[in-house]
Amino acid sequence: MSAPLAFITGASSGIGQALASRFARAGWRLALVARRRAEVQAWARGAGLAAERFAVYGADVAQVDSIVAAGAACIAAQGLPDVVIANAGISVGMDTAVREDLDVLRDTLATNLTGVAATFHPFLQPMRESASGTLVGVASVAAIRGLPGHGAYCASKAGVVAYCESLRGECRGSGVRVVTLVPGYIATPLTAGNRYSMPFLMPADAFAERAFRAIEAGTGYRVIPWQMGIVAKLMRMLPNPLYDHLASGRGRKKRRGE
Repeated sequence: MSAPLAFITGASSGIGQALASRFARAGWRLALVARRRAEVQAWARGAGLAAERFAVYGADVAQVDSIVAAGAACIAAQGLPDVVIANAGISVGMDTAVREDLDVLRDTLATNLTGVAATFHPFLQPMRESASGTLVGVASVAAIRGLPGHGAYCASKAGVVAYCESLRGECRGSGVRVVTLVPGYIATPLTAGNRYSMPFLMPADAFAERAFRAIEAGTGYRVIPWQMGIVAKLMRMLPNPLYDHLASGRGRKKRRGE
């Protein structure tokens, strides 16, 4: 029980699972959250994690009461985490002209944005009272500029960046740190179906290594890999007409059902 504890959502695959593996190698205890609880338990056993070093909580971050309950259960069973990583997310293409895709926007915002705040909620006040702890929001370089066909995802991740920045200011001086991670293209099931080029594509375990160091350092904002940070800044500087021209020919994310 003396080992630090990391609470990680979206732990059944991709970035979440890679982060769980990295924290486990560093000797941390794990509180792992996913809708597919059995898959996470099987992964943890397959990874050789001792039973006393991890617990799995079934929850859906899009359902506020579900993830809040998982956070409360973690505190009761394992104690207050030292690090909370709001990583769970979805990415689906949308077309505003299609009525069903408004539901995609609603669901994406519920998971990717509201889900971050709901993940943090059970821990924020206890962390303030203990003057310790780190809250980590996982955004995306898709937050930097809107991409055709990606309106739901880009809006949700831009919201994560702005939300975490707001929370960072609110927590200033409290002892609670807020870290915003901004991944570029990471090789995960979420990106496997993309129909466009993905520059600087990074393996999930390599991302987890750099993210782990950024979290330990308490870095407020970090783009990983760094090359995508430069690309993102250049994209932000482009005049709108030029950016619109360049983005118009880009492949689009698959819509729900495609």
